[in-house]
Amino acid sequence: MSAPTRSKRKTFIGFVTSRMGDKSVKVTVPYRTPHPRYQKVINRQTVVHAHDERNEAKVGDKVEVMETRPLSRLKRWRVIRVVEAAKTGIAQAISEQDVAQTVPTKLTPAPAPATSHAEIPATADAPSA
Repeated sequence: MSAPTRSKRKTFIGFVTSRMGDKSVKVTVPYRTPHPRYQKVINRQTVVHAHDERNEAKVGDKVEVMETRPLSRLKRWRVIRVVEAAKTGIAQAISEQDVAQTVPTKLTPAPAPATSHAEIPATADAPSA
């Protein structure tokens, strides 16, 4: 008989909002969800404490975290990789509004990358100048 396979563990992508002690980070995982009755999109966030074995995550970095066994009183997650380094070299906290701009909702798709006007071809129905 083959060895039993382990079920998939949860993974999230979030932003490092705090470094606390050695090999520990606080990761904010933002999400947007519609209000149950009024359907207005509400910005929410989940804060998890994660173990950073290599001490490579800095404040503002976008990281991927994975669920793990309890490592301490609060730490139940670990940092898998740094997805995107912080844009600034200054370590500062990220506001909820900054995070909300980058997260797609469950009802709307992710924002398309911006294109310049030179790349957009002219169509036949567009009025000529």
